[in-house]
Amino acid sequence: MVLKMGKIEKNQEREERIIMEAIVDAYGSEERAAGWYYYLDDKMKFPFEASCIKKIKSSPLNEGEKVTVLGMTDEDDLEGIYVNVQWKNRSFSVPLEQLHPLDVDEETVEAVEDWQYWVDRGYQF
Repeated sequence: MVLKMGKIEKNQEREERIIMEAIVDAYGSEERAAGWYYYLDDKMKFPFEASCIKKIKSSPLNEGEKVTVLGMTDEDDLEGIYVNVQWKNRSFSVPLEQLHPLDVDEETVEAVEDWQYWVDRGYQF
C-alpha cells in the first residue's frame, strides 16, 4: 500500500476492514486494484441513487446533482474506481469518490465510505 499525504485522521476499525476484506493477500498495485474492485462490486447493491458531493475535473457532475448508479465499470480499467451512472438521459462513468449513496442499505454505504476513506487518506493502488 502506498501512502501519499493523508487528509483525514486514521480510523483503525476501517483500516482493518479494508486490509482484511478489500486488499487481503494483495502484493502489488494490480492486486490491490482488483481487490478493491471485487470488494466494492460485491458489497454495493445496484442500481442506487447518489448525489455528487464534490466536483472532479474528469467528470461533468457538479455538487448536488443526483445520478443513478448502474454498476461498476469494466474491471480491466482500474486506474481508479469508477461506476457507471445514468444522468440526464446519458450513461457514462464517474469516480466513486465523487458520489454519496442515497436511501441504500448499510453495506453499500459502508463500502462507498471505505473507498472514500482510502482516497482521502491518500492511499494508492
